[in-house]
Amino acid sequence: MNLNLSGFFNVFKLLAKPSLCLPHATVSQFSELPFPLEKVFETPGQGNKVQIKAVVLDKDDCFAYPETNLVHPPYAERFRQLRKEFPGQRLLIVSNTAGATSYDRDGKLATELESVTGVTVLSHTVKKPGCKDEIMAHFQKHPEVGLTHPSQVVVIGDRLMTDMMLANTMGSRGIWIKDGVAPLTEKSIFTRFEYRMASFLLARGLKAPEPISPFE
Repeated sequence: MNLNLSGFFNVFKLLAKPSLCLPHATVSQFSELPFPLEKVFETPGQGNKVQIKAVVLDKDDCFAYPETNLVHPPYAERFRQLRKEFPGQRLLIVSNTAGATSYDRDGKLATELESVTGVTVLSHTVKKPGCKDEIMAHFQKHPEVGLTHPSQVVVIGDRLMTDMMLANTMGSRGIWIKDGVAPLTEKSIFTRFEYRMASFLLARGLKAPEPISPFE
């Protein structure tokens, strides 16, 4: 069983501020991420260019079929582009399966995923959305990334209450992979609930908060 106590306790933050689970940008599938990535945040006629120095990437139902470690074949080219755009430690996979020490106890899944993708997989003791400290500590260990503020990090994932909430509580930006890999009939009840919740919140004019570092 893959319990997520971090997710449970962070629900109380959502009750106080529901917009914490909303994305700054949305695409249907991983292959629809624009190249360069910063284009996803651009508004026509406005000079709102976003500086991205690092990307935190979810795995399950984002670029891989749930509970597998293989890049979904239709996404292979976009995955390759993302690795080229954010080389080395600028691209980091953070999953609540591979690399999560409460689930991947011996690190075998993380090792396999790194071997298949060529991307570093974060080993983290706290699951998303509560692992922001471990993520920032990783980037601080790699000064070549050039990260000076959490707003320079983008989180890409399929879950609002883990991936997008991580982005917002970290002071970063989030890109929601809305439809993902698995068909709707195979998605969890929590994912289907998130679809309804997003529609409800957006219809009431809520939007993701602007990045403000919680570390300052």
